[in-house]
Amino acid sequence: MATPAQWVAGARPRTLPAAVVPVAVGTGVAVAEGGAVWWRALLALFVALALQVGVNYANDYSDGVRGTDKDRVGPMRLVGSGAAAPKEVLAAALGCFLAAAIAGLALVVATRAWWLLLVGLLSILAAWFYTGGSRPYGYRAMGEISVFVFFGLVAVAGTTYVQLERLPWLALAAAVPVGLLACALLVVNNLRDIVTDGPSGKRTLAVVLGDGRTRLLYAAALIVPFLIALAVVPDRPFAAIAVLALPLAIAPVQTVRSGATGPALIATLQQTGRLQLAFGALFTLGLAL
Repeated sequence: MATPAQWVAGARPRTLPAAVVPVAVGTGVAVAEGGAVWWRALLALFVALALQVGVNYANDYSDGVRGTDKDRVGPMRLVGSGAAAPKEVLAAALGCFLAAAIAGLALVVATRAWWLLLVGLLSILAAWFYTGGSRPYGYRAMGEISVFVFFGLVAVAGTTYVQLERLPWLALAAAVPVGLLACALLVVNNLRDIVTDGPSGKRTLAVVLGDGRTRLLYAAALIVPFLIALAVVPDRPFAAIAVLALPLAIAPVQTVRSGATGPALIATLQQTGRLQLAFGALFTLGLAL
């Protein structure tokens, strides 16, 4: 039986910035537009966190039963390590998805935007079929696209919409750097696992692009968000303070560009998460001021 600490590790807390940042930025846009509703923002945060943990458990389950986690490098996996039975991890994933659905339904009722039900359903399906089902799209180089869409565009725009009940252009513009930084987490994770994913049949974008181009993609995903933050300065001048997070991008970009592999990239994943949080906090503040 897995210990509580192992369940926490299986939830992959280092990936949680991907859920927190888009909600914060979307709320920053709502503040800028004069219509922030804090209880709705908190409910949106719960939905995002539940989906993130749910997809992590679902990924653990699906990769574990397929055996693709057997020789992986990085934090432990519940099923792959044998710490928890597959049915237990599956139940945890489904429980998270159910919690996200209930909280999301409350937001749908509050806004009376029933089309959000479809958005929520697509979000849950995307979370499950990332590595679940007979043809998981995460094994076909589509993971980064999904992350950009759901943890960038959908999460930021959705958070803004449930508070304002309209969608300003600023929400879509702000969603792009958030989505890119979320992608960076997945890119460096898949770069770390490239040597085991290929032989196991897991054709991630890193496997398809190859080592060199994946490293270039990672660097771009970290640098372009700062350019976009500067692009919105004419409308929201204080958005420029997001550039203060730029020094945090130096070490991970240097590590990746130097050719680091395997366990050496675990620290880079942590640094990417810190950069994402710092950028998100500063960008949120700059949008709100």
